[in-house]
Amino acid sequence: MADTTDTDATHILTKDHREVEALFEKYEKAKGLEAKAKLAQQICTELKIHATIEEEIFYPALRGKIEDDDLDEAYVEHDGAKVLINDIADGSPDEDFYDAKVKVLSEEIEHHVEEEEKSRGNMFQQARAADVDLKALGEQMLARKAELKKLAESEGLPEAKPATM
Repeated sequence: MADTTDTDATHILTKDHREVEALFEKYEKAKGLEAKAKLAQQICTELKIHATIEEEIFYPALRGKIEDDDLDEAYVEHDGAKVLINDIADGSPDEDFYDAKVKVLSEEIEHHVEEEEKSRGNMFQQARAADVDLKALGEQMLARKAELKKLAESEGLPEAKPATM
């Protein structure tokens, strides 16, 4: 498990995955519109930050060093999630289909995580086997993540922009 001094890029992303999974579990158990709204916004913020550091730093560093099909699929999966993230972020738990959208987002993220870190020959295994400096990447990712968290707290993050649609 990653800690504050762990700069391995795959460990940072794995830690993010566990944190978002925990937020989805809390959402499923949440009672009341206010609690659901707060958790949904937190999920959306965390996923926007996570997708940004992957798309700006991690994925480009892997291009040509791991299976291109895996990277292409990851970008498309992100874009599908971004559509739901934007809809959830702009919505309210009292709207029709809101809980269903959060559930489907959770399932999409679960599938994406499976392909990045859990399936055989996953992206993280490929990254570790490739000629990629995961520590240096992780340092860049942590710096960018800190910038995005600061932005989220001060003025909010912009809408998630799909890259492949």
